[in-house]
Amino acid sequence: MAMTNPKRNWWKEAVVYQIYPRSFRDSNGDGIGDLRGIIEKLDYIQSLGVDVVWLNPIYQSPNDDNGYDISDYRDIMAQFGTIADFEAMLAGMHQRGIKLIMDLVVNHSSDEHEWFRQSRRSRDNPYRDYYYWWPAEKGKPPYRWSFFDVNSEAWQFDPPTNAYYLHYFSIKQPDLNWENPQVRREVYDLMRFWLDKGIDGFRIDVAAFFSKELPFREIPE
Repeated sequence: MAMTNPKRNWWKEAVVYQIYPRSFRDSNGDGIGDLRGIIEKLDYIQSLGVDVVWLNPIYQSPNDDNGYDISDYRDIMAQFGTIADFEAMLAGMHQRGIKLIMDLVVNHSSDEHEWFRQSRRSRDNPYRDYYYWWPAEKGKPPYRWSFFDVNSEAWQFDPPTNAYYLHYFSIKQPDLNWENPQVRREVYDLMRFWLDKGIDGFRIDVAAFFSKELPFREIPE
């Protein structure tokens, strides 16, 4: 029997408009798009019949990978604006009936994130297991492929602790260890931070890479 009134989920059937903030609209003439620029165009976005804006990363980042290398998940890159600008943008969207989802980039962090700064200090640091490490005394790590490495090698030697760390993307994007329950709690906490501000959800980046086959075994290069 056909359903005459099926339950509709906005996140499955909405018209989604992706905004890459750096190139969307520059409000202050510095050559970089920003949150104020998005605010200026909200009426235009509404006129398109958009239900949801998907916002690419605006978090604090050294920009090795266009904002996908995040050094602080709870702050906004100064080039884009401030938390107050973000709150004004979000309020403007909601006033127009537009939902906001943000990119959630948690397969990896920036190597400038405090978690990694701590992790690389010593092998017994409480943050050590936030990332994947291979001790150099065990020899060269089993080959893993990296998207950005010039040699397609996902293990990077790090002298301070005589060990290699895993990076499926750039060497400045060490992979987070999702096998560590504390990492998961950290991610849930940072998600709650933005949800408490009123955003409507997340687009999860490269989720297929979260899980690694452990222990690392040799595979053909």
